[in-house]
Amino acid sequence: MVRLFTKPSSFLTWKTLEYMKSPSPKANKWEDHFSRLARKENFPARSVYKLQEIQKRFRLIKKGDSVLDLGCSPGSWTLYASDLAGEKGTITGIDIKKVEIKIPSNVRIYNCDIFEIDNEILASIGRDFNVVLSDMAPSTTGSKSADAARSFDLCVAAFNIAKTLLVPGGSFLCKIFQGEDFKKFSEMVRAAFNTQKIFKPQSSRKASKEIYIVGLGFKGSRIRGFQ
Repeated sequence: MVRLFTKPSSFLTWKTLEYMKSPSPKANKWEDHFSRLARKENFPARSVYKLQEIQKRFRLIKKGDSVLDLGCSPGSWTLYASDLAGEKGTITGIDIKKVEIKIPSNVRIYNCDIFEIDNEILASIGRDFNVVLSDMAPSTTGSKSADAARSFDLCVAAFNIAKTLLVPGGSFLCKIFQGEDFKKFSEMVRAAFNTQKIFKPQSSRKASKEIYIVGLGFKGSRIRGFQ
């Protein structure tokens, strides 16, 4: 079952949420320049600066674009993409977690599991996306090999959705944890796009195994639904 949220159930700005909750030791541990900057600029997470770096390098999102943001919660990429696409653009976000921030008028949020998306849900979401973004990551287990395998599964799901919904010439951005399946996924993207790039933003934490694969110029006709 999919739920469409055009507005959060209660209006709470990120700054309000920050004042409401007490800082935890874990939060303090991960505090850095980008975390503080995100709060100052009213983004719900520091991940927005990764997309900013990627956008500056590859110019994925243009004014008027239709963008699909997979794994959109807590909403930083969605807000930034909304600004880039402008009033004539549309942003569709999908996540199993709810997005609690106030969303712009050109944004729609669907609350569902990426692995449960079927043709019925696709029909509701729509087609003809210029860009598909995926910043999805699995819940980590402490096992690098297991986490990398789970990341690969998410990436394949995102890739299949991109092949289904992207317009010819469209772009795809996907985060993956480096592991034994990294090369396999990289080659999958290379085969489907005219240009494939690998990029690690400076705003990624140094200890992180995450890396981003960019596909530019989607080659073929779209897959009409999942097989």
